[in-house]
Amino acid sequence: MTAEASWGPAPEEQAAERYAGPPPTLRPSPDLLPEAAPRQVAVAEEPEQVRATPFVLAMRDAPWAWWRPVAGLLVIAFLLGIGLVLTRIADVLTGTGADLDPVPLTWRGLLVTGLFLAVALPAVLLAWPVAHGVGPGRGLSEAGRFRWPLLGRSALLALGTAGAGVGLACAGAVRVADRAVPGPVDDLAWVLLAGLLTVPLRAAAEEVLLRGYLSQAVAGWIGRPRAGAVVAAVVTALLGALLHGTDDVPALVGRVVLGLAASAVVALTGGLEAAVALHVVVAVAVLLLGAVLGEDAVPGLVPDGPGSAFALVGAAGVAVFAALLARRGART
Repeated sequence: MTAEASWGPAPEEQAAERYAGPPPTLRPSPDLLPEAAPRQVAVAEEPEQVRATPFVLAMRDAPWAWWRPVAGLLVIAFLLGIGLVLTRIADVLTGTGADLDPVPLTWRGLLVTGLFLAVALPAVLLAWPVAHGVGPGRGLSEAGRFRWPLLGRSALLALGTAGAGVGLACAGAVRVADRAVPGPVDDLAWVLLAGLLTVPLRAAAEEVLLRGYLSQAVAGWIGRPRAGAVVAAVVTALLGALLHGTDDVPALVGRVVLGLAASAVVALTGGLEAAVALHVVVAVAVLLLGAVLGEDAVPGLVPDGPGSAFALVGAAGVAVFAALLARRGART
């Protein structure tokens, strides 16, 4: 055996060879391939929506203690008491006949009484920071402010429903039940001026007090949205009706319906705007009809007159307003 044969190929022959890689292999059968893990599609997680506190439980959303609504009501009662004393002094000095009785319609009585009840508006606005340590916006709407566009739209709807109902009630009592039409009241122009200046303010103040602060106080003590809203609606509707007298049963029922409808639209819209619009339209309609046709012509304004049951027609218009607003579901 030669040395060349024992040591393998020559160096020049080794250089001529090239590495061709591993030998080819067959692709495994698909049955033998491992199953691929299912591809996961990344889905962005939607942030959980935080539900706003219901309007009637706004006091629970603020610094809460059972005594805070009591303190707020005492502040309101104190300021209303001062207003009542000043009203009585004005009554004694001028003979305005200023009280909660809607008749007789005189410009002095409307002016003094309207301004007295309007004291409830700044009283409630003051009660929030004094008793609860927060601004009064929580007592106006869920948005923390008064929503003027909603007020305007609600006023137009109330005019065509509740306002029309009051007009139909008066027309029915006069035409069907022969209710007396004494004619315009004395000093008609002054009565209309004083009434249009004070009646809307008075109606708004009543809603801010009853459907606002008092309803929120009752619901806050109960602590549950639905039960609190129902109890507050009944309490404030009865209280508001009783404040205006109990001499005429149909008129009393009509005022209760007005209060319940106001509470319903507060729950629907999350604020006082629609309730204020409803109350203002009804109050102004009664004022205009009573001043132009005479107090005796308006059912519910003077008790025990013929056709008093027609006051329920006005209550039906109020209910239609609440139903239409519920259908629209407006909250802004």
